[in-house]
Amino acid sequence: MELQNSDDILRMIRSSEDMMEVLHIVRSLCLPDWWVGAGFVRNRVWDALHGYEEPTPWNDIDVIYYDTANAAREANRALEETLAARRGYYPWSVSNQARMHLLASDAPYTSRRDAVGKWPETCTAIAVTLDSDGDLQLFAPHGVDDLLGLKVVPAPHFYTKRGAYEKRMIEKNWRSLWPGLEIYHFD
Repeated sequence: MELQNSDDILRMIRSSEDMMEVLHIVRSLCLPDWWVGAGFVRNRVWDALHGYEEPTPWNDIDVIYYDTANAAREANRALEETLAARRGYYPWSVSNQARMHLLASDAPYTSRRDAVGKWPETCTAIAVTLDSDGDLQLFAPHGVDDLLGLKVVPAPHFYTKRGAYEKRMIEKNWRSLWPGLEIYHFD
């Protein structure tokens, strides 16, 4: 499948049985402003661009939502348990973006959009949701050009977190799975 723009990414997701299953399961939770993002989308795009016939297994499936009324860590764990009870073979990771600023040492995020925009790389700051009509929506605050161009570039917010970005690049070691990646490093 050729991927050149957001519409192509949405077609790829729609044609993936397991991605659609994940989205249907998460939608059934009725979470406020929910999305599934980061590697869930990014890795599948990279697989397609590398011509892989079999998808790379997900390390985790990042389910995000935004709910200031219930930002307790325990709520995320309970949701992960609910998801595991439904499909335990998926590596669920649930995070309410209304509390994630605490882990990132940032000011409180004002919305899901604000939070995703502060994810580490432009290619990682991408998420998809399935609305009640069955339509897919893609959110990529930094666009999809870097993702489709196999470029790993820090998101603007991470220009002030250079050490964290560089450490993440070492830990992720993405080029071992996707050798066509061009990874930006600070000088």
